[in-house]
Amino acid sequence: MAVDSLDSCGVYFGTTGGQVYASADAGDHWFPIVRDLPAVLRSRYNPAMIRVVLPAHLRKLARVDREVELEVEGRVTQATLLDALEARYPMLRGTIRDHVTHKRRPFVRFFACEEDLSHEPSDAPLPDAVLSGVQHFLIIGAMSGG
Repeated sequence: MAVDSLDSCGVYFGTTGGQVYASADAGDHWFPIVRDLPAVLRSRYNPAMIRVVLPAHLRKLARVDREVELEVEGRVTQATLLDALEARYPMLRGTIRDHVTHKRRPFVRFFACEEDLSHEPSDAPLPDAVLSGVQHFLIIGAMSGG
């Protein structure tokens, strides 16, 4: 919580979920000013809720019909996200990455924020927009040919 030094004192309150609220009348009325703070500003004890979109064949295998929401604690990387995905849906183990090496399967690609993250290091942090839930982490079954 914080206050400003204006004549009509403003009061600001942030939640561990990433929302910030403001009051221009010393707390009598509140309105949201930020819905999702960047992940680096959120509490380190607040797990990130990541929205993952799987290709149709993996959705069928995992028995889900829409996006998957995963709670990931700590530093969120491709590796920790895939660990959480495989822990929640064990039937996906080995489909996205190799069992032993944990390297991405050749015909699987990762996208977020309109960027191909497939060749990024698996321990690199995911973009803030993914961590805040604004953007999806897309797992795509790559196709070649025409």
